[in-house]
Amino acid sequence: MVSQEDQEALAGQLNRAARGVVEVAHRCVCGQPDVVKTAPRLDDGTPFPTVYYLTCPRAAAAIGTLEADGVMRDFAQELEEDPVLAAAYAKAHEDYLAVREEIEHVEEIAGISAGGMPNRVKCLHVLVAHSLAAGPGVNPLGDKALAMLPEWGARGKCGQACE
Repeated sequence: MVSQEDQEALAGQLNRAARGVVEVAHRCVCGQPDVVKTAPRLDDGTPFPTVYYLTCPRAAAAIGTLEADGVMRDFAQELEEDPVLAAAYAKAHEDYLAVREEIEHVEEIAGISAGGMPNRVKCLHVLVAHSLAAGPGVNPLGDKALAMLPEWGARGKCGQACE
């Protein structure tokens, strides 16, 4: 269950009602949700492969800066050149799939995770959300990106509904 207070905070962060939220998967240091776990099939029947969804606008903006600075390209090159990193990233993909399967099996997205896993780097937002929710050591590229970010909750509560 997601509390009414969290639903309101999420709506403020996203500027819309959050869809398919199963639980708050991580909280910012400010106390607000910053990652939610979502159902693999939305209420309207749409398959939704993104299990961990980053909701904090400050975190999303900081990650967007990393993407604009070419971090995804750099990570993709590291992934190609480092077989140990590639193996760890493939394990992150398997973890992501296993968590989604625990919620519900959705045939249309079976074997497909998010963020480009297991072979590409497509979205740092997803990788960071996975790292925040699963904890350190599960998603190596999410961990690397997270280490590059400022502490987004240090200025107080995140999100439109909280400022």
